[in-house]
Amino acid sequence: MSSLQLLQASPPALSSSKGDNLPSYGLYSCSTMAELKQYHSQIIRLGLSADNDAIGRVIKFCAISKSGDLNYALEVFNEIPHPDAFIYNTIIRGYLQRQLARNCILLFSQMLNKSVSPNKFTYPPLIRACCIDNAIEEGKQIHAQVFKFGFGADGFCLNNLIHMYVNFQSLEQARRVFDNMPQRDVVSWTTLITGYSHWGFVDQAREVFELMPERNSVSWNAMIAAYVQSNHFHEAFSLFNRMRSENVVLDKFVAASMLSACTGLGALEQGKWIHGYIKKSGIELDAKLATTVIDMYCKCGCLEKAFEVFNELPQKGISSWNCMIGGLATHGKGEAAIELFKEMEKEMVTPDGITFVNVLSACAHSGLVGEGKHYFQYMTEVLGIKPSMEHFGCMVDLLGRAGLLEEARDLINEMPVNPDAGVLGALVGACRIHGNTGLGEEIGKKVIELEPHNSGRYVLLANLYASSGRWEDVARVRKLMNDRGVKKAPGFSMIESESGVDEFIAGGRSHPQAKEIYAKVDEILETIRSIGYVPDTDGVLHDIDEEEKENPLYYHSEKLAIAFGLLKSKPGETLRISKNLRICRDCHQASKLISKVYDCEVIIRDRNRFHHFRMGECSCKDYW
Repeated sequence: MSSLQLLQASPPALSSSKGDNLPSYGLYSCSTMAELKQYHSQIIRLGLSADNDAIGRVIKFCAISKSGDLNYALEVFNEIPHPDAFIYNTIIRGYLQRQLARNCILLFSQMLNKSVSPNKFTYPPLIRACCIDNAIEEGKQIHAQVFKFGFGADGFCLNNLIHMYVNFQSLEQARRVFDNMPQRDVVSWTTLITGYSHWGFVDQAREVFELMPERNSVSWNAMIAAYVQSNHFHEAFSLFNRMRSENVVLDKFVAASMLSACTGLGALEQGKWIHGYIKKSGIELDAKLATTVIDMYCKCGCLEKAFEVFNELPQKGISSWNCMIGGLATHGKGEAAIELFKEMEKEMVTPDGITFVNVLSACAHSGLVGEGKHYFQYMTEVLGIKPSMEHFGCMVDLLGRAGLLEEARDLINEMPVNPDAGVLGALVGACRIHGNTGLGEEIGKKVIELEPHNSGRYVLLANLYASSGRWEDVARVRKLMNDRGVKKAPGFSMIESESGVDEFIAGGRSHPQAKEIYAKVDEILETIRSIGYVPDTDGVLHDIDEEEKENPLYYHSEKLAIAFGLLKSKPGETLRISKNLRICRDCHQASKLISKVYDCEVIIRDRNRFHHFRMGECSCKDYW
């Protein structure tokens, strides 16, 4: 129904719920429906069954209490001759608690038809109901009703209207409500900032943030979180440093946002500082924050600290277990991930779908084919978990990496749903590794049509052709990319230093110390040549997605980051580098030799996994 005038029907009755008799703190002396019914019978005997104040208490317990019974509340409501606004509001809140948004709107229509005037408490739950039901037209009419009944200056109502229009993606209307408010509070500002950032307008969110007359930790976190969620990690750090300079207290929400920023940039030292602040200031390390800390340490290449935090948790929730198993998976420690999974089951923690995505990923990264098959079967047949697209993607990746291409294709053909580009892309990548150009070409073309605007899909097929020397086909794929206006994401690498996080692109010379960095690269290459390094020019021709072949092979972004790290670190210190693309074969081989010659550990997190280079070897054992 498109308008309130058409919403004349009474809300439907509810079916009974299993949760009606859950224990709860009762309203006044009542804590159960049995006690409430005794109280109700006393009201009836006293002749107060038509008294809105007395009956309102009955309805409030039944509609809102966890121990209540909304059906009983509706039965009582239907017997009241003249229910007032309080009673209508209470039923609306009861519907809203049970996500029965349409019933809220219908009851409000009935309220107006009965000439019961709403008050300022009527509108906030009603506006939230419109959000849940995506009731755009009704929401606009309720906006008009707010002003018609004289609540156009009520901050609570107006803040909810801003949230409603943000929810509807009507940002201009949300801004209009905001601009016309006689008085704005932190909620008003924060709701608009969050709304802009949610829909991708981060610059507008920052403009609103800068207009704020006063800011608290909530508003700072809203803007920092906006940057983090849009992957603008450098801006998040800049704003965080400004927040600290203004002596704003760091709470657990800001801490969580900044830990995510540290994760995005691989900024381990900053992450350690925030973790230390959490412990020193007594911020509660609840399950969500603990998982964020563990995730930061895992993705910044420090498994030891991740395990330390994990083992110190007094109670480990499913998210903490999943995070730690996933961390082991990305570091290529498949056997350890499986052992931790077994320990989780011994602790009587029930695994979920995310658990098995991580376990299967661990098997894929470590070549544990038998174990992967076992856990896929265990998940589906023993635990009854329906496999998602991600589970199938992990299995195709597992089989494909191991060279079981036909088995991987059979699994795809047996899927109960059509495979997505991620599942098919895993098979194309495997075909490239194992030289099956025919199958790879067939699947690769399908992948491009599934995601025609994803540059990585074209690059995957082009690399498949390149590995077979089919350069005309490579040119044809590149032309298709150009014709469709598809641009390739540039490769970059990041490394943390005392001054912050430094970013490098292949052949880039914008860094203030570019001269020293390039000189160091030349020194490194000369040194590792003395122990057998030969540039893998064939590999770079194939890996055209990682760094363009016209960039000199020896100035790839990870080599620049390593050189900078060696310039800035003490002998033997670990270098931690994050790269947005898959590391190329030449840089992989060079990193092994660098770790040997310079007697240091080099940890590189690429798009897919971690590589720990130590004493001339890599943790992936060249299985990547």
